[in-house]
Amino acid sequence: MEQKPLTVTTPTASYDIHVGANILQRLPTYLGQLGLEGQLWLVSDSAVYPHYGAALEHTLREAGYRVQSFTVPSGETSKDLATTAQLYDWMINGNVERQDTVLALGGGVVGDLAGFAAATVLRGIALIQLPTTLLAMVDSAIGGKTGVNHALGKNLIGAFHQPRLVLSDVTTLGTLAPRELCAGWAEVIKHGVIRDADLFARLEAQATAMTSITDVADVTQLASLGKLIRQAAAVKVQIVNADERESGERMLLNYGHTLGHALEAAASYGTLLHGEAVAVGMHLAAQISQRLGMCDTTLVERQQHLLHAYGLSTVMPSGIDPIHLLTLTSRDKKVRSGKVRWIMPTAIGHATVRTDIPEAVVQTVLEDAIHTML
Repeated sequence: MEQKPLTVTTPTASYDIHVGANILQRLPTYLGQLGLEGQLWLVSDSAVYPHYGAALEHTLREAGYRVQSFTVPSGETSKDLATTAQLYDWMINGNVERQDTVLALGGGVVGDLAGFAAATVLRGIALIQLPTTLLAMVDSAIGGKTGVNHALGKNLIGAFHQPRLVLSDVTTLGTLAPRELCAGWAEVIKHGVIRDADLFARLEAQATAMTSITDVADVTQLASLGKLIRQAAAVKVQIVNADERESGERMLLNYGHTLGHALEAAASYGTLLHGEAVAVGMHLAAQISQRLGMCDTTLVERQQHLLHAYGLSTVMPSGIDPIHLLTLTSRDKKVRSGKVRWIMPTAIGHATVRTDIPEAVVQTVLEDAIHTML
């Protein structure tokens, strides 16, 4: 049930993104097609490895590949320089060579962490992304952004390092915790808001079916899910192809992330899942846009309704200080010349980048959001 692959083509790389069911077991074939013959360094986490790691290692060894594996604790707290240092020690002590390949088996944390290690060890070795979460399949595994968090902000340390292949096996979503699956829908919805009105409408029409998936062995459900994942991933591919290094259009993908990343940091990493923080950030950004007359209330309401339909809250977490949140946005890696670059929705399927959003308006929206909770 594999669909035609999507292809990322940038000045530095070209690679395919495959979306389908039970395609993880075909990894040896893809490795052979890419001419990757060195040792494989499989990085996963404590939630994913027990389900798929050992079986994948067996498949690869049966095909003649040498494989070593490293498992990190599941969760955002593993995405730091300390864990990166552990990966360096593991690979260097294991005699890593430049023709080797890192396999990132997991969600966004594993993909970013393993990707950063691949980008920097020996000045860079090959990387293959094997996303097992919805969020990673439609967003973080695509486009070459790798990195880790700093105490002062999310993803402040990293590198662009395009993978050689992205293999999204939708059957792996069957072992995903319901909360993680819900969090992934935030990125899918985001892609509909900023670029694809048809995707947004399909999400509205299929909300009940998609949020009631209980059996990934159901071929019909898998086919519908796979089509939505591919359509959402296509938005990311189109934007990355046009702007690999986030100098212009790619900034649209940060819709909901400026305040979302600040919320993750303010609440302490791991308290909110990334998609949960982005959902709140999207709602706040839409309200800012509406207050400035850049979009109408219908957009705000449709977006909020869709986020709720996919199990996502748009309520500000308790205990958040709006002034502290504003301070954190000023440390965002997309700030230029001291100005925050905000992604503002203007209509379903359209958004724009602005650097002239008054801080007073942002603060008012944040304060209103907090007062609504009281």
